[in-house]
Formats: sequence, structure tokens, C-alpha cells
Amino acid sequence: SILMHRKLFLYNFRNLLKAKGRRETYLCFVVKRRDSATSCSLDFGYLRNQMGCHVEMLFLRYIAAWDLDPGRCYRITWFTSWSPCYDCAQHIASFLRSYPNLSLRIFMARLYFCEDRKAEPEGLRRLHKAGAQIAIMTFKDFFYCWNTFVENKEKAFRGWEGLHENSVHLARKLRRILLPLYEVDDLRDAFKILGL
Repeated sequence: SILMHRKLFLYNFRNLLKAKGRRETYLCFVVKRRDSATSCSLDFGYLRNQMGCHVEMLFLRYIAAWDLDPGRCYRITWFTSWSPCYDCAQHIASFLRSYPNLSLRIFMARLYFCEDRKAEPEGLRRLHKAGAQIAIMTFKDFFYCWNTFVENKEKAFRGWEGLHENSVHLARKLRRILLPLYEVDDLRDAFKILGL
């Protein structure tokens, strides 16, 4: 099935601040081609990481095999259960530089941090600098995924307790990561002056 089982979606995409035991990353995608003022959907579905290969790399291999027309514009939208690790962010940024006619939007349920807590934020900054639009999933995004990628048996999406609060918290965290370093230093200095 090209649709994800609803329990799988609800378990893996729940935007918990501490998501213990959720080691797999799921990636739901939509690929569109822009034709002047309109767009044409080419493909959609979902992937999960495989043994020894992160899901982002699987998608990049998949889309690279399409032999995209360099004269046309393409827009890819991802909804991921975790943000990309540092290495994947580097590969995605490089991929985007190789395909200037391709734009990528990434909506993430949770932020991933490995042992080296400085690497992942730097990866996200480089990815953003390469032109990827990155954001934290909100209720609207979970609702869209439920209706597009999930075998929901006509059941309406119901948000879980803490969905909105966790989205706001994670969005603030992502915003702080993406702030240019000098702005972060300016904020730290301002807080010191205010005694905070």
C-alpha cells in the first residue's frame, strides 16, 4: 500500500519533546512540476529508513533516478518524523545546489540531536542556507498528512494532547537554531544587560 497505517503514523509522527524508542524516520513526500502558473503532481508516498541507509538518502537516490528535465521547475515537499542528521543535511544541501530548478520544503514533527549536539543545528543551518525551507509541523500539517498519506478509513484526524504546545516549543527551538550567529550573540548580550 502507498498509504501508511494510521497507528504507524500516530506513533512515529507524534511530536513529543522526548520521543524515546522512536528510532525510525518516516518521510512522506509530494513531488510537483511547475508549469507556468499551475503545478502538476507527479508522485506522492512515504518511505522509512532501511538498514544502514537514512530515509533522506533513499529519497535522494529515488528522485535522482528520474532524470529531471533541467528546463522545468520542480517542487518537493517532505513531512518527516525527525529532522535530518548532520550528514543527511549536508547531502541534501549538496543535492539542492546540483539541481537549481528544484525547491524543497521540509516539515518536521521533531528535532533530532545526536551525541554531538552542535552538529545537527549546524546541518540545519547549512540546509536552510542551501535554499531548503524548513519548519516544524503544525496541526494543519498533521491534518494534511492524515488525509494524504494515511489509510485512515474515513476517520477524521484528532490531535493528541500537547500537539499545539509541542509544535510551538519546537518551532521556537528551530528559529533559534536558524538565527544567524551574530543575532544569537546580540540576544545573549541583551539578556545579560537585563539580568536574565
